[in-house]
Amino acid sequence: MSRKVVASNRRVRRNYEIVDAFEAGLVLTGSEVKSIREGNADLKDSFGIVRNGEAWLVGVYIAPYPFARDGGHQPERERKILLHRRELDRIAGQLQAKGLTLVPLSLYFSEGKVKVELGLGKGKRTYDKRDELRKKAQDRDIERAIRGR
Repeated sequence: MSRKVVASNRRVRRNYEIVDAFEAGLVLTGSEVKSIREGNADLKDSFGIVRNGEAWLVGVYIAPYPFARDGGHQPERERKILLHRRELDRIAGQLQAKGLTLVPLSLYFSEGKVKVELGLGKGKRTYDKRDELRKKAQDRDIERAIRGR
């Protein structure tokens, strides 16, 4: 299965500890798909919500397609996430009970269809981030020392 990543949310892994990840489809208009195909999508500051038994992706910026008819689409509109009912119920329960956040990790094409990889994340505290940076620096130093021998 080919997977062409169009946009990824790199900051999410720094700000959240991802507990669970899964793939979902999106309801998009034609001009949005064409714009995504050109790579004009940004997942920064976006998140998912569950409202009235449906999942929605909020804050994803998809640039307007310049050749679209009638002005195309609104760049930051809410987009419906396509999930199975079991997945949706499980996600909604975890969002309420555990205080997790639904965040998009990446946007990609899989077999010609636009998919989004979503993650249930728990927000990291500032000291957790500092500990992680310190550990990465130590690992880098150890690697350098081993290579230098």
